Formats: sequence, structure tokens, C-alpha cells
Amino acid sequence: MSFDAVIGHENVKLQIENAFKNGKFSHAHIIAGEDGLGKSIIAKEIAIRILNKTEIKQYADIIEYRIKVGKKSLGVDDIRAIVEETNRKPYEGDRKVIILYSADLMTEAAQNAFLKTIEEPPEGMYIILLCEKLDNILDTIKSRCQTYKLYRLGEVDIIKYINKNYDKIDEVELKSVRAFADGIPGRVKNYLDSSSLKEIRVMTLELLKECEKMKIDKIVKYEIALLKHKNEWQEVFTSMFSYIRDILIYKEIRNEKFLINLDKLKDIINLSEVFSFNQLDNIITIIKEAREKLERNVNTTLVFDALLMKMQEV
Repeated sequence: MSFDAVIGHENVKLQIENAFKNGKFSHAHIIAGEDGLGKSIIAKEIAIRILNKTEIKQYADIIEYRIKVGKKSLGVDDIRAIVEETNRKPYEGDRKVIILYSADLMTEAAQNAFLKTIEEPPEGMYIILLCEKLDNILDTIKSRCQTYKLYRLGEVDIIKYINKNYDKIDEVELKSVRAFADGIPGRVKNYLDSSSLKEIRVMTLELLKECEKMKIDKIVKYEIALLKHKNEWQEVFTSMFSYIRDILIYKEIRNEKFLINLDKLKDIINLSEVFSFNQLDNIITIIKEAREKLERNVNTTLVFDALLMKMQEV
């Protein structure tokens, strides 16, 4: 097992390698972490090691299950189909691997239906659950799995990832990409390949520049812009936090050396004069409250409307 495609997560990689080396690799695993951290790559590395293969590609005995398009959860019927698959013999050898994406979206009933299979799978069967929110997995499931928690990459590793995969990127764009990625490598490709994410970066800066003097027409303008990117709300808030971080740093030390959004330096300097530390703290609180509401699936329009109204009052 090389993990060549996985940058960072050294402790997790070492745990997995030692488990194989010492013959203590469990039949059931959970890999938890935010989307874009590399859960699926690690799962596939594990799977090919289990099957004694050397290359990540499609194999008959690596079965991947994803939530069906248009559905928000994995129900009992979905799990029954997976259980049926676990009872089918491997096609090529004596081992089979099931990789279940979005395992934290299993209903409680579905998790209970899966429990016996996870506890006592057929001989040669390995199950890998991928999830973002470990807290959504029942304790009875977690207690029967080896769990690996992935965290955001540090600055050194995220730069290493960018340089490895995008060697022609210039220094200014490197800073911008790093800011938007915020420690999540999957966001790097999304940003570089997506005009939408670049649009978010421009829009969020303009919002910060105008929030103090927003009248009803501006509020409507930015509400429309935010709703256009409602499925990318995490990226919207990441961009906002990145700018606010730079504004706070420049306001404190008056040095551009530690800024991330260097291509927006003039705007950062101007905004450091516009906002007080107290106002910036208030904006951070407002954004955090909005993010928490969206994580709880509160109506997006209401959340964005409240966000803009509160920012206008800062």
C-alpha cells in the first residue's frame, strides 16, 4: 500500500498500514471527514490492498454504493440491497469490499438493519463506511468499526498538494487557491475548474465592501446572488471568512506578508480602515450563525435574508 495519491493524514495512513502489517485489520471501518479530504481515495487504497491488487481501478469485487439521485437519505430498502450483495460470493477471489458513501445519511432504521451484517459479515467480506458527520452514526455501529477521522490539511500539505497537481500555477493564484481551499484539497480542483467559484469569490468581496451602506435594492441584489449559489453555501462562507481573516491580520500588524488574498490587497487594506475590530467580530458571529442554520437545513432564503439584514446593521 503506497498511499501515493494521498497527501497528509499521516497518522491515519500509519494506522492502516500497521493494522495490515500486524494482521489486525478489521472487517468493518468508518472513514469520517469533510467532503474533499480524500475519504474515497483512502477507501480505494484499502480495498485494493484487501484484494491484493496494485492499481486503483474498477474491480468486480469492489462494490460502491451511493445515495440515489434525488434522495436525501439511505433507507432500509437501500441497506437490504447492500446486505444481499454481501451474501453473494466474490467473483474473482475469496474477498469482497463494500464501500458505502454518505453513510451518515442512513436513517436510524437503516443503520439498525445493517448492524448484524457489520457485526458478523460473511467470510472474506469487508465493509467501509464513508461519512462527513460521525455523530450521525449510531454508537452501536461505531463500536463495531475501526474509525479513522480525517482533518483539514495544514498549510504545508495543502501547498504540497497544489504544487503536485498544478505545477504551472503562479504565486498570486496559489495564494488565492489556498485561501479558498481552506485545508480541503478537493476544493482546489473545484476552484480552478469552476467559473462559479471564482464568481463567489468576487461576489463575497463586493458584499463586504458594500454591507455597511446597503439599502433595500442592494439587499435584494445580494440575496439573488447568494441564492444563485445556494448549493455552494459552504464555499460562500469559506470565501467570506478568508477575506475577514486577512482584514483582521492587516488591521493588526499592517503587513501584507501573512495575507492569503494577495491579489485583492488594495481591497483588504481599504476594508481594514472601514471596519473596526468589533464590527469584524460581529460579522464573523453573523456568518457562523447563518452557517449553523444551513447545517440544520433551515430555509436558505430566510437564512440569507437574515444574514444580509444583520450585516447591514453592523
